[in-house]
Amino acid sequence: MEFMSKEGYDKLVSELNELIKVELPRVINAVAEARDKGDLSENFEYHAAKREQSRLLGTIRFKQNILAHARVLDHSSLPSDSIQLLTKVELTNLGNQSKMAYTIVSPHEANLKEGKISVKSPIAKALMNKKKGDIVEIRVPAGMLKLRIDDFQ
Repeated sequence: MEFMSKEGYDKLVSELNELIKVELPRVINAVAEARDKGDLSENFEYHAAKREQSRLLGTIRFKQNILAHARVLDHSSLPSDSIQLLTKVELTNLGNQSKMAYTIVSPHEANLKEGKISVKSPIAKALMNKKKGDIVEIRVPAGMLKLRIDDFQ
């Protein structure tokens, strides 16, 4: 079972619909056009279109599987006294005094550019169930991070 935000679930449904309604018909047409060009054993366009079709069908199955096991999590039903999934956390790196803010989300919603980190990441794992003012030390690929939790919501 995979817990997700309503926003993440809706985005995944939208992506899946786009793949099924737009991309899949386009790829099927490309396969049909390439097939019409003759000898399939030496037809590069046909083989490329079939590879694209296979990749696309794999992506569709993957997203369908995620949605089949997804459960939309209501943020208001979570405990608000500690950091949980869907919590926005404001931190200070005590090594260089830089401030950062992350929202802890499911792995399928993670996007560092948007400030969303996976609940399975080392930072999120270390922050789970912590409270404001706690200091956590986290081993990351770059070494050790010492972070102070300034606030969360």
